[in-house]
Amino acid sequence: MKTYILDVECYSNFWMTMFKEIGSSATHTFELYDGCELDKSALSDLMRNNTTISFNGNNYDLYMIEAALQGFSNNDIKELSDKIILSGKPSWMIGNAAGVEIPRNAYSKLLWNHIDLIDVAPGQASLKIYGGRLNAPKMQDLPIEPDALISPEQRDLLRTYCLNDLETTELLFNALRKEIKLRAEMSKQYRVDLRSKGGSQVAKAVLQSELQGQGVSIKKPRSRVGERFKYTDPGFIEFNSPALQAAFDRVKAATFKVRENGQVALPEELDEAIDFAGAKYKFGIGGLHSQEKKQSVVCDDNHILAERDVASMYPNIILGQNLHPKSLGLTFVDVYRNIVERRLKAKREGDKSTSESLKLVINSSFGLAGSKYAFLYSPELMIQVTITGQLALLMLIERTEAVGAKVVSANTDGVVSLCPKDRYAALEEACFDWEMQTGLELEETRYSDLYSRDVNSYIAVKPDGSVKGKGAFAAPNLMKNPQFVIVNEALYAYLSKGTPIAQTINACSDVTKFLMVRSVTGGAVWGDDYLGKAVRFYYSKDLGDDDCIRYANNGNKVPMSDAARPMMQLADSVPNDVDRQRYIHIANDCLKDFGLWP
Repeated sequence: MKTYILDVECYSNFWMTMFKEIGSSATHTFELYDGCELDKSALSDLMRNNTTISFNGNNYDLYMIEAALQGFSNNDIKELSDKIILSGKPSWMIGNAAGVEIPRNAYSKLLWNHIDLIDVAPGQASLKIYGGRLNAPKMQDLPIEPDALISPEQRDLLRTYCLNDLETTELLFNALRKEIKLRAEMSKQYRVDLRSKGGSQVAKAVLQSELQGQGVSIKKPRSRVGERFKYTDPGFIEFNSPALQAAFDRVKAATFKVRENGQVALPEELDEAIDFAGAKYKFGIGGLHSQEKKQSVVCDDNHILAERDVASMYPNIILGQNLHPKSLGLTFVDVYRNIVERRLKAKREGDKSTSESLKLVINSSFGLAGSKYAFLYSPELMIQVTITGQLALLMLIERTEAVGAKVVSANTDGVVSLCPKDRYAALEEACFDWEMQTGLELEETRYSDLYSRDVNSYIAVKPDGSVKGKGAFAAPNLMKNPQFVIVNEALYAYLSKGTPIAQTINACSDVTKFLMVRSVTGGAVWGDDYLGKAVRFYYSKDLGDDDCIRYANNGNKVPMSDAARPMMQLADSVPNDVDRQRYIHIANDCLKDFGLWP
């Protein structure tokens, strides 16, 4: 059995599906058009006897392939394609109406051994954007509009385009191998195919299996729109300062309301900043946030700069208060506790596979409490957990300040403080008392410096010289579009080692680090050239501000693209016209955002 990436191209007079073998240049192409009969037998054999990989195949490509195997004409396949893409209805519903179903056996497992990457990949981006994040050699949008009639000369163009999509999908598959392997191992344990599922989908499947094993009936969640409820005091929250006590009183008096989308709005009375010890903090549905901007904290020999994160905050709050969706009863707590304890046991024993799989379930399950479509839907649970976490952090902040340390940042599940060394033992004792009172556990990470544009975007330097970037300053990953990576690397080197900004940028010979990737609604153009809905570019010293990338539909400038030159085909080296001075200027502006320069 081999593993292939597959993709489909569909027009009213031309249909094709191409397969590329993983790790090889070998391809198989099947086509249907006037004068070319589809080789159904070979296509069916390939689908049934190999593992196939796609991006959104479960919702599109597999239906197209099955329709072609059933003998649909080009026009009929195109009509099915348009309905799936344009109707807004689930693909399975469109497919059922057309008599097209993906081959499955009695256990609802695909006879076609297929893995779809779209939900496994983080961030819900397009394949083209993932390609940009992975530095794909070529970013290319569909070269021929979907309703065109394809001439014989254009078939090669579509074959080339399809192959590029296959190569991009293979890049994404390789980047997700660890996640897919983890899901494959879990699939064996729970006897359901989890390989194509996102984290919340995996959590849903596992918890549903565990609950049903305990005799719990899984029901469709009822509508909660318009319902109102209050936060319940868990009994361990207490404050000494008037400002924080007043904030706690506002929380207890507030009424939370379920909106039309099933989510909960933050009451207006909680949407005001809390002034405490010279800093401001704000509640949020997602977590507590301090409000600092342009802040630089440099630790000297007489202080300790450290972040204390609450370990597994949300799961431990759920278990500590025996919280559960009303429809599932206390059995949910027993099942959830068992999963958490099994994960901790596996982690202690070095069983990495079990530990990681259960960690995925635990971390992904909480979001289901806020989804009106999930059987775990429970607005009360979600608010009880998040508000308890925020109040607990405020308790930690108050006690940190009380021993003479200074809180410099707080965000969701962590607090960063600058503590005089002679007060550190008192801070440790205060933190221990907080842990005993809340039932939560703190984990410490020490820093030597912290440079913040705001609470969500900062660079922290550790005592060993290593760097942690968050938000705009995070290292490249599948969740984040590249935005001139060389700028962040120059900042890291300057802030951790004192390396001049210009030295890092001028020495860089990696073209990918000078690039930005952006999504462009409606597509972008460069002069008369259509670029597509995902663009990649760099700043050129040979261009002026009017030489920009523009929206195809209205001619407006794409943000941050002034004096930018597209690089949809990745160059082998840094072009001579790269405006290195501009990147130096951008990095220096970031230093101003940290408050380091006026």
